[in-house]
Amino acid sequence: TGQSALVAAVVLATCGIFSIAAGAVMTDIALTLAMTIAMLGFYLCWKGEGSKRINNAWGYVGFIGLACGLLAKGPVAIVIMVIAVFPWLALQHGLIGAFKALWQRFPIVSGLVLMMAIALPWYIMAEMATPGFIDYFIVGEHFKRFVVSGWEGDLYGSAHDEARGMIWVFWIQAAAPWSIVLPILAFARRQKIKEQNQTNSGLFSFLICWLISPLLLFTMAGNILPAYVLPGIPALGLLVAMLVVEKDKKWFSSVALVLPVLLMIAMVYLNLGKANEKSDRIIFNHIEDDAPSYYIGKRPFSGQFYSLGQAKKITDISEADTSDKFYLIGKKAEVESVIAQNALSCVREPVEKQKRALFSCKPMSPTAVAEPVAVKILDENAISL
Repeated sequence: TGQSALVAAVVLATCGIFSIAAGAVMTDIALTLAMTIAMLGFYLCWKGEGSKRINNAWGYVGFIGLACGLLAKGPVAIVIMVIAVFPWLALQHGLIGAFKALWQRFPIVSGLVLMMAIALPWYIMAEMATPGFIDYFIVGEHFKRFVVSGWEGDLYGSAHDEARGMIWVFWIQAAAPWSIVLPILAFARRQKIKEQNQTNSGLFSFLICWLISPLLLFTMAGNILPAYVLPGIPALGLLVAMLVVEKDKKWFSSVALVLPVLLMIAMVYLNLGKANEKSDRIIFNHIEDDAPSYYIGKRPFSGQFYSLGQAKKITDISEADTSDKFYLIGKKAEVESVIAQNALSCVREPVEKQKRALFSCKPMSPTAVAEPVAVKILDENAISL
């Protein structure tokens, strides 16, 4: 109904992770859209209320959704789909009946061909353009990320080694406030769930399986982020929409306001300067010339982004171009150690409230590289020969 659609839309818009991810540069939100298309196509094809031709059309919609998921995030789309769908089919038809239902109700062969025809050309072209892509993306991102604790092969982010099962805690936090509302609402609307199952066969259990499928997938993974719960969030919106009734308007509106209010408070807090401590944007705003910059130790993604990819990470000063003015960035003690060991003439720039310090350095002579000399600290901001 129109009310259910509105409720589902409001739940999504006021769900923490969905609201934040919608404005972020990330592929998880594209995967979420793809999985929504795939799940919708699958359920309507299984339900089979139309002609064979119409049901097959819904099946093809599901495979198109999977193809989009392959393009957005890779094979993880298929894994999430299988984790959600097969246990649910087993609940509906039994274990053997699940295989029969897949074969009899779905255009499996032609659907898989359609899916591969959409997704495979891009993978081939990506490997041709950047040899090694398949090994990095399939083996690294889809295997080592799960089994290698603290995996550091991610070129575009950072590994987050969490305790196994932490994804469930992430879901409670990321899907708030509706992750808290849903269990309470489901208990209070037990009768309505029975009525919904009579009207829409198996829909409630299908949405539950969809909701928890990414959580089940990442339960044993250590390298996880809160955004990994996103593919199941649309199911959360649909579940709440199924259970909300007319008399719930007052409390529903109040809960829906929780996130917008918290986000406004957070934005005010961050704009008062707290955001500068988490990002290296201020550092690169301070660098006004074209001199090269080098990270000592860890280089955060914000350092890559705000330097337009120009800031390099080095482990030895010999890797840097020191023939002209250059900058060193890193934790104050680590950079000062490098400066002292290599007899550099550097001055610490006055960049406030940063986890990393910025030092501007004078050209380094060849003799200084070959024969480091003793240095002394002139003051707390300057180190010189």
